Amino acid sequence: MIQVDTTKAVYLFTHGRRDLEQAATDALVANGFTKDKISSARPDAVGNIGDYMAMLWMPPTPDHIKIQKITKVEEVKPEGMIGLWKGVSKEDMFTIPLK
Repeated sequence: MIQVDTTKAVYLFTHGRRDLEQAATDALVANGFTKDKISSARPDAVGNIGDYMAMLWMPPTPDHIKIQKITKVEEVKPEGMIGLWKGVSKEDMFTIPLK
């Protein structure tokens, strides 16, 4: 299993599948993430370098969670549902089965 930094925040992207939020949180915790560090991603606030992004993938019927680490955060003009996340660069780390 890959080591995760439990001091870092985790931003959960559900892509509108709020019905899967609890299952995703449970899967993240089972794979080493800290529950109190997991929060729903919002378009008006982004994470910091070193934080994690957890995306339910592939919309609209996700079967796994794609874990990414934030590598760069640039100031941008918010755009649509992506919002400020448009300025975030990340690297893929690993995936976690949703079920």
